[in-house]
Amino acid sequence: MTYESSLSLEEKVASLFQPDTVLPAQYLETVRRKTHLEPEKKLMLSVLEDAVGCFQKYAFTRDAHGKSLLHEAEEWILEESTEWLFSFDNICESLGLHPKYIRGGLHQWKEKKVTKRPNAEVYNLAQKTGRKKHTLVSHGSVRRYRKAAGR
Repeated sequence: MTYESSLSLEEKVASLFQPDTVLPAQYLETVRRKTHLEPEKKLMLSVLEDAVGCFQKYAFTRDAHGKSLLHEAEEWILEESTEWLFSFDNICESLGLHPKYIRGGLHQWKEKKVTKRPNAEVYNLAQKTGRKKHTLVSHGSVRRYRKAAGR
């Protein structure tokens, strides 16, 4: 207390603008974030996860909304641009991922799913002959229908 009382007002004000002595390790410890992923990287990871999820979920959809989401995700993934901060390439680079490798993996995934999908066959069950309509039903199906109906 005797030290503070011995300083004049001008000396007290001047001491406010003197630099503090801090080691670099002490400074970096206060500046460095404590979390493993910074919030920006968490956001980038969420954007990437959402796009890949939409790509996989709606790859074979038939409704308009799903097709729109698929088209948007596919367009974003396939665009090779680094002009926009949240472009596919920039997000992958920020997260330490190789964008061409991710694109290739998604392309292979889609090709694999396409080859595993059964090919649908269209059967014409009703044929028109003149004015009468005849339905073609196999003999085995008739038995199953009768059994299901309890006849």
